[in-house]
Parts: sequence; structure tokens; C-alpha cells
Amino acid sequence: MSERIRGQIWRDGHKVDGFDLSKISDCPDDPDLLVWADLECPTHETMTALADELDLDPFAVEDTTSAAERVKTVAYAHHTFLMVYAVTEKQPDDGGTGDPSPSQKANAFELHRISVFVKDNALITVRRTSGFDIDTVVQRWADIGGEQYGIGALLHGLLDVVVDGHFDAVQQLDDAIEGLESMLFDEKVAARALQRQTYDLRKDLVVLRRVVLPMREVIGGIQRRRFDNHAPPELDPHFSDLYDHALRAAEWTESLRDMVTTVFETNLSLADARLNTVMKKLTGWAAIIAVPTAITGWYGQNVPFPGFSQPIGFATSTVLIVVLVAALYVSFRRRDWL
Repeated sequence: MSERIRGQIWRDGHKVDGFDLSKISDCPDDPDLLVWADLECPTHETMTALADELDLDPFAVEDTTSAAERVKTVAYAHHTFLMVYAVTEKQPDDGGTGDPSPSQKANAFELHRISVFVKDNALITVRRTSGFDIDTVVQRWADIGGEQYGIGALLHGLLDVVVDGHFDAVQQLDDAIEGLESMLFDEKVAARALQRQTYDLRKDLVVLRRVVLPMREVIGGIQRRRFDNHAPPELDPHFSDLYDHALRAAEWTESLRDMVTTVFETNLSLADARLNTVMKKLTGWAAIIAVPTAITGWYGQNVPFPGFSQPIGFATSTVLIVVLVAALYVSFRRRDWL
């Protein structure tokens, strides 16, 4: 993946042509400017130069370049650092067959880590992968006129797109779990396939919860600090609405976890019930088969008995077999064993 750098500068709410990352350090000194820079798959040299330009904390830069980090927001001395994850649906590579591989079915989502640096009137986004469409964020800013409200509006637009992606992912999982519930009582569905799908959904839900639940703390921290009064009061309702969306997404994932657990336990209970049914049927048929076995074994003795070597003996044994087998069959049917 090659490095890609883009950005935009606004002066008094109007776009300024031209953008140079090397001159971004001059922008925070001008209160009339609003700056956004996006670094996609940046090199180590680029991140080092950016850190030197904006005096970024080394720990924040280290978190940006590390392999894995949790969702968080940290207020450093000269800037604020946020780590969030955008969620997108993975596009299956079916090889032209229309059916994705089992490994792809088990991972329905892709996570795209977005590191955000907020310093004065500058917003810097750093993405280690290219899967997230940053143009959606730019379009969101254009729709709400975010540049008119400063850095807080840009940050709100970015987080709003991220939370919307969380909602879409949770909705997709909800639909999948509802489909799983409808398969529980379908006798045509193999138990192993149902267990596999339940396990895959639980894995996807665990991954999703790790990035959705902490968003409440991130947005709540932004509301409390308001970035040292850089966010105007007009944005308070917008951030409150964003916090409500994040809270609803988090609560939704909690309910989905309960639903998946219920489906898993119900599946086990149904398997036990089916096993009991099979055992009852086997026991009933074994008892029925034991009757003719016992009678023919008795009449097969090589000793004289009433009806020995006479037609009456054969008739008696046949009648006994038919009567007892019929009685057992009727008795087991009444008990719902057969």
C-alpha cells in the first residue's frame, strides 16, 4: 500500500486552494484558518516529520504506528489524541461462484483504525489501511457546513460517519441472528451447520463490541472538555445526539449478545430433546422386538412342552407375538415414544 496525503484549508469558512503538509505547522498560529490533513498508509518518515511539525507527543505517535490499540481519547499537553475504529462490511471474494469461503463468512466485518490528532484549529487523521472511504466524511462536512463551526464540527462529522458505520454493522448482525432464530426449529437444517453459524456470529459480535462500547467514553470525553472551548455551544446538541447514537449502538450490541447466548442455549436444549426422542424410539422398538425373540426362543427349546411338534403350538406362539407386539406398540404410541 502506497502512502497518500490529502487535506484542505479553510479561511473564514471558504476553501483555500493548495495544501502542503510541510507547511501545516504555520496554520495553528492563524485563528482565521481551519486545517484538515489525512494521511493514508503513512511512512515512518512522514509520521516523524508530522510529529516534529506539530510537536505531537511521542506516545501518541507510537500508538498510531503500533499494530493494535484500543479505542480511547487522551488529552496531552499540546493536543488531544483519539483512536477510533470504523467498521465496514467485508466484500466476499467468492471466486465467481457466488458463495464466499468459510473463513470469510466467519469474519463479516473489516475494522479500519483511525488515529485523530486535534491541535488548536488543525485536525489530522491517520489511517493505516485504505478500506475506509474518507470521501464520505468530506461529503458529510459539506452537507452540514462544518467549516463554519471550526474544529469541533469537523470532528463531529468524522465521528458521526464512524458511529453510523457501527449502526449498520449492528443492524446486519441483528438480521443475521433473526435468521438464525428461524432456523432453530427447521428440521431440514443440519445441527452442525447451525452451530457453526452461531459460533461465527458470536465471534463477529465480540469483535464489534470491542470497538462500539468504548465510543461512549470517547464522545463523553469530548463533550466534557469541548477541546478547550474550540467547539462553539451550537455544537452541543449535535454531540449530545451523537452520544445518544453511540449509546444506542452499545446497548444494541448488549442485547444481541443475550440473543446469541439464548440461540446457543436453545440449540443445545433442542439437541438434548431430539436425543431423548431418539432414545425413546429406540427403547420402544427394542421392547417390541424383544417379544417375538423371547417367544420364539421359548418355543425353540428342545424339550417337550404343551403344543410341542403340534400345529396348536405354532398357532399359540403366533397369537402371543401378535397380541403382545400390538399391545406394546399401542402403549408406546400413547406415551409418545413412537
